[in-house]
Formats: sequence, structure tokens, C-alpha cells
Amino acid sequence: MTLRTRKPTGRVPWPLILIEGPEKAGKSWACAELSASPRVGQTYWIDLGEGSADEYGAIPGARYLIVEHDGTWTQILAAVEAVKAEAQRAADAGEPPVVLVIDSMTAEWDLLKALADAKARERLARKGRRLAPDTEPQISMDIWNEINAKHRRLMTLLMTMPGIVVMTARGKEVAALDANGRPIEGSREYRVEGQRNLAYDASVWIRVSRDHPPLIVGARSVHAGIRPGVDRPRPMPDLTLEKVIFDVLKCEPGEAHVRDLVQPQVTAADLAASAEPGTPATRPVSGPPAGPATPGEVATRLLETVANATSQDALRQVWHDARRAHLAGTITDAEAELFKQRWQARREQLDQQDHQRRRMFALFSEADITDRDERLAYASEVVGRTVASTRELTADEVAAVIDRLRRYVEQTTPPVDERQPAEVAA
Repeated sequence: MTLRTRKPTGRVPWPLILIEGPEKAGKSWACAELSASPRVGQTYWIDLGEGSADEYGAIPGARYLIVEHDGTWTQILAAVEAVKAEAQRAADAGEPPVVLVIDSMTAEWDLLKALADAKARERLARKGRRLAPDTEPQISMDIWNEINAKHRRLMTLLMTMPGIVVMTARGKEVAALDANGRPIEGSREYRVEGQRNLAYDASVWIRVSRDHPPLIVGARSVHAGIRPGVDRPRPMPDLTLEKVIFDVLKCEPGEAHVRDLVQPQVTAADLAASAEPGTPATRPVSGPPAGPATPGEVATRLLETVANATSQDALRQVWHDARRAHLAGTITDAEAELFKQRWQARREQLDQQDHQRRRMFALFSEADITDRDERLAYASEVVGRTVASTRELTADEVAAVIDRLRRYVEQTTPPVDERQPAEVAA
């Protein structure tokens, strides 16, 4: 690969602002005030679970349009995509920047959690078990991965909006929890109610309160005067979103740009490079490498191939290679005997691994996780790394996946007395 580089531009990107705080602290009011600024263009307001958009239209100068939707994820996402297209048109035409308000991202995450709950209940229903409405199902990792992927798609749209985005969220003090999820007596912590990466993804984080002036908690900005990890949140009396965008961040609509997000992606070349050791993409599955071999080197290479074999086919092939080498006299009787012992030990290991993997796939089926991508996502979550193929899982990792699946299946399998009479009789 040829190294490609460029110098940083130093330009200010379009802001993605998170404004959060307790109820009745002025989050939505601040958004409506921003729409009155002569420095912004058309403002579009997506109301999610707040219901304040109509009334706040009476704020002097407010000039936003309410985006109608039916509350479904599909329509919400489509609305954001449509606003993004309009923002791009306005930017290309040199018009004042489009503003998108999402009020609130707390409700967005509540919607996705409800979707996860519904999918878990649907999966239980297919297995003949129904939970009471007030009983929470155990949501498996593959469902959480799907839900987080939906949120990430929305955030990618917002982070690459060629205009101004303001997200509201609820925030409050809650009991601090220890590593085991138990409340710590007498300890409190502040929490933004939403997906855990919400504040991280925002370029500016503002906290409002009924008790103190607004705070700029953090800003990904050279001009805001708040050094990440160094400066404390900065109180700003009389703060408005207009001041934040144009005076604090120094955002200039004629020069602002969309954040350069290069999304990680898996290609065919990546899959080939990460193939299971021993496949043709990396080295022969068995047998000594080509080239001259010194006395004793053939035996060493055969033993290495046995140790690295990942399938019974590979073991069978190296057995034939060793037999030919023994008949040709390139390995001694003692080396052949050692090879046989190592080969049998490796075959027993692979037999055990094959049994584990069969058990793992059987449990995947019982858990109704049949899609390959869902299985890989589930395994990745369990082992704490990206898994491109189940063949790359170690024996310990397979055991960990089996344990997690077993516990999940136990929860989703109805007790005997909840089954149909015919099932009990069988």
C-alpha cells in the first residue's frame, strides 16, 4: 500500500450539539430560540415523546417546521435522511444552514430498547413461552448488537449532516453502582439518559438546569476554551445556542465542513488475511514446505504441521506425508514413532474441539440464532473481540460461548408444566 497523507485543514465542522438536563430546564426552549436566529436557515423539528413542539412555536421569532411521523423507527430514520438531503441542497446553494432538532434522544433510545424487548418476547413466543407484560425478558447479545447498529446508523446521519444538529436528552443524578451493579450507599453520579455513546458522539455537550447557569461540559473544539480532560465544565450565563455555534465554536457556514468519518469496513481481502492458520491463503495445510531439507528438518516440519493442523482432513494429509517420508528414509524410526504419538494426541484434541463446536451450533439453533452474521456478532460480544469466523475461536472461547448460550436457552425454554399436554406426554 502506498502511504497517502494530507495536512489538516483547521476548519470548524458543522456542530452536533447535545443539550441535556432535568425536566423543565429549558432544553426545548433553547432549540426554539435558535430557530429565530437570522444566522440559520430553515429549522426542522422531530418531536419524539416530548410534545412541546407545537406550543413553543409561540416563542417570539420561532420559525421551525414540525416533521410529522408515526413514531416508528422506519419513519424517523427516513425523516432524518430527508432533512439531510435538504441540508445538502441548502449548503450547495449557499443558503443559511439548515438546523435539525431531535427532541429527544432519550425517547429515541427508549424506542430502541422497546424494540429489543419486543424482539426478545417474539423469540420466546416462537418457542411456546410467553412472559407476563411486567416481566422483563433476557435480551440476548445478538439483539443488542442489532439495536446498537440501528442507533449507530442514525448517529452516522447526524454526524455527517451538512448543517446544524441539536439533540436534547434528559439528565439527572442517580445512585452510583459498583462493579456488580449494586448501589453504593451515599454515593451519587450524574447520568445522561440515552445510548451510552451519545455524549461521546456529540461535538458539543451542554448541560442546563433550573438551579445554575448553563454549562458547556465539553467541546471538541479549538476555539471553545475548554481543553478536554483538563478544564472543568464552563458556566456561561445568558448562553444561547446561537452564541455557542457562531461565537464560541466559530462556525462559519461558508467554510464549515462535514466531519470526515471513515467507517471501518470488512473487505474480502481482510477476510482472506484473517483466515484460519493452515488454509491455502497462508500456508499449506499439511506436509513439509517446498525446498531442500536437511537431516532431521523434515521430521521437525512434519511435527510443526501436526501441531498447527486445524481439521481432520489436514491430519489425514500430513499422515500420508509422514508415511511417504518414512518409506523414503528421510525420517528415522524413532522420529516416525514420535510423529505417531503427536499425531494421535492432536487428533484427540480436534475430536474434542469438533464436539464442542457441534454443541455450540446446536445451542445456536436452540436459541434461534441461525443467521451467520448474528452468530458471529454474538460470539464477538462474548469473547470481547471481532470474530470473522467461528473457526478462529479457541477452545476456551468456544466454551465461553457455549456457557452463555446454555444459560440463555435455559431461560427461553418453558418449564415442563408450561408445555402442551402432548409435549409432556412425549
